[in-house]
Amino acid sequence: MRRDDPTRPVRRLPWQVAAWLWLAFCIVVAAHQFTFWRHAQFDTDVMALLPQDEQAREVGIATRQLAGQVTRQVVVMIGAPDWAGAQKAAAAWERAAMAGDATGHVALKRGAMAGPDTLGDTLAFYAPYRDRLLTPAQRAQLEHAAPGALVQSALAALAQPGGGYRLADWNADPLALWPQWWLARASDTRARPRDGRLALSDGGLEWVVLLEETTGAAFSMSGDATVSVALDDGRAAAMAAVPGAKVLAGGVPLFAEHAASRAKLEVNTIGWGSVAGVLVLVFLAFRSLWPRLLMALSLLVGVAMALSVTSWVYGHVHLLTTVFGASLVGCAEDYGLYYFASRQGAPDAPPLRLMATLLPGLALALLTSVLGYVALGLPPFPGLRQMALFSVVGILGAFVTTVAWFPWIDRGAVRATRFSAWIVDGYARWPRFGATRRSWLVHAVLLAACVAGIARLKVDDDLRQLQGAPKPLVDAQREIGRLLGLAAPSQFFVVRGASPDDVLQREETLKARLDARVGDGELAGYRALSDWVPSQARQAADAALTRRVEVGVIAGVDRVLGESQHRAAFDAAPLTLEKWLASTASTAARALWIGAVPKRDDGTAFASVVMLRGVRDLAALPYIARSADGLPGVRWVDQVQSVSALLGRYRQTMGLLLVAGHAAVLLALAWRYGRRAWRAWLPTAVATAGTLALLALTGQPLQLFNVLALALLLGIGIDYGIFLLEREDTGAGSAWLSVVLGAASTWLSFGLLALSSTPALHAFGLTLLLGILIVWLVAPCYRPVPLETAP
Repeated sequence: MRRDDPTRPVRRLPWQVAAWLWLAFCIVVAAHQFTFWRHAQFDTDVMALLPQDEQAREVGIATRQLAGQVTRQVVVMIGAPDWAGAQKAAAAWERAAMAGDATGHVALKRGAMAGPDTLGDTLAFYAPYRDRLLTPAQRAQLEHAAPGALVQSALAALAQPGGGYRLADWNADPLALWPQWWLARASDTRARPRDGRLALSDGGLEWVVLLEETTGAAFSMSGDATVSVALDDGRAAAMAAVPGAKVLAGGVPLFAEHAASRAKLEVNTIGWGSVAGVLVLVFLAFRSLWPRLLMALSLLVGVAMALSVTSWVYGHVHLLTTVFGASLVGCAEDYGLYYFASRQGAPDAPPLRLMATLLPGLALALLTSVLGYVALGLPPFPGLRQMALFSVVGILGAFVTTVAWFPWIDRGAVRATRFSAWIVDGYARWPRFGATRRSWLVHAVLLAACVAGIARLKVDDDLRQLQGAPKPLVDAQREIGRLLGLAAPSQFFVVRGASPDDVLQREETLKARLDARVGDGELAGYRALSDWVPSQARQAADAALTRRVEVGVIAGVDRVLGESQHRAAFDAAPLTLEKWLASTASTAARALWIGAVPKRDDGTAFASVVMLRGVRDLAALPYIARSADGLPGVRWVDQVQSVSALLGRYRQTMGLLLVAGHAAVLLALAWRYGRRAWRAWLPTAVATAGTLALLALTGQPLQLFNVLALALLLGIGIDYGIFLLEREDTGAGSAWLSVVLGAASTWLSFGLLALSSTPALHAFGLTLLLGILIVWLVAPCYRPVPLETAP
């Protein structure tokens, strides 16, 4: 007697035990859900979704520190033809943007600016070390200028009313070197203080620069565009106060808020659209809400389990995991649809005996789906791994609920409907591929089309292709960066050394090469820690140089004036990085210091960041990167290039795993079906090749997310072949009904992702949209010839 024979007696006790055990586990999950929803543990930090850093640890630390500087900052620039108009527009903007909404919530607050006390403290901190703080130009001047010319320069400074612009007494800085050093430090940005505001002039406009901060959580994904609303209110007020005023706004919070709003819209579209579509299909097929209610129960248990297990494993659930989990509606309901379609095809079969008959096929379908989702979590993307765990647990929960509870809960009749009868009758009319000349010709044409299409397939792993931000926001961000001359956070050098002073010395060697790049116009400048704290060797050499030159200058001035002046004394101890970090003077550049990092030999090293300003264009980056060639401890980092290369490596790895997955699934199918296994596997293989060809024909480049979707297609598409093979002798029509309903619901769930404006989700959804459609079309074509009609 065959194991799947519907007349085979079924032992009720194991099924009853399984049902009660599953109920006990669900009660535990329900208790956890009660506490979970009382204290929601959803993570909204999009940075947590980024891939783990494959490079040295200091690169990851540098990236996080540089990102941490701007996670809440919003930069607003308001321009007008004259300074008075710019000030008036800025005041109007502040009143409107910071007024708060109807509930009193204020989305923005004024950012911190360095006040007179902070500037005074910084000057006082550096004053004892003034003699060893020189720019390269000052160093060259002191080394090569004639002593007489330097004396005349000092005399001219004395002759100016008030002694000229000075930050120290004349005998502490006779050549007025210190103001020039501070001007070089201020070159990190083009904005300068003016009437209590930051300002700059460019393009015939006077600009006011406002530094604001968001009041909500950084990277909040609530979907409420509160910051954008405040900015729009401010923009309208500024333009009303000064017609023709120009307002630019940029910052990480704006991009994060746009992504959050879009995610909220898309999760509603995908989730509710899928539910609505499945409701209509199930009602048309069964004319009863009972199957719909039971499938909703299995889905509810699956989602609750997924939330609880994910929370137990990770300590939190990312909001985007639930966005992706919305697509589980179509996948998790395949088991319920298969059961009720079989019930409709065999109305007299007892539910428990029917479930025992269906169980081997259902279990094999579960295994192949799990393989697809596991492949999704193989790349070291924290977000993808959490989504994979959520999905595996979700479909496992839906599967066990269907198998353990449905035979006991389902007691009503499942009658055939005109819609289901139409689908079942259509199965017999569906074309079938056999060992005929026409079938071989069709396969040859399909193979040629797939090969031709795949040959045209282009690969593009560039991270910039995944950017989904609106063009006006990107353009405003670029214009703000150009106007302010801000350093680029995605390209920088990491400098590593055995001690903090070793790091500073290596920075100075690198800066000498970068100065040549600045002279060639490849970049406007750079930001380095050694600009603020020179190495001890550099400090000693510069202190000796200024002592020698300034003593001679003071002596020359004394000879001319007939006076006796003495050079001021300075601190004999060098300025150290430790002193600098402990003071408020380090606020402007503290993020450039990475600090201690582990060495491969279990020792400790130290590292810092050198950032670039005003890179001419992307074509200049390779030449700038060569500045690190041959320098020990200096490493060039291009985050865009690194992540793009990372995506490319994972795409190749996932491609190999996809091939291995097809082989593993074919072996699993062969274990149950023997020589007929190819009939369940080939439709998904054809769909994989056909999808790649169609992507090429539509001009879509191949990316990691396309390959991930193909891995998921392997898990989902195989189910349809399994269902048709499982019921080839009896109930083939009901199996086809479950395939049609399952494919339609899955197509709705994942196909709606193709409508996403997020490039990654669009690529993922489009791939599954095409793949599921092809599987649905070709799966019945490989059905075996019925035994009663076989020759």
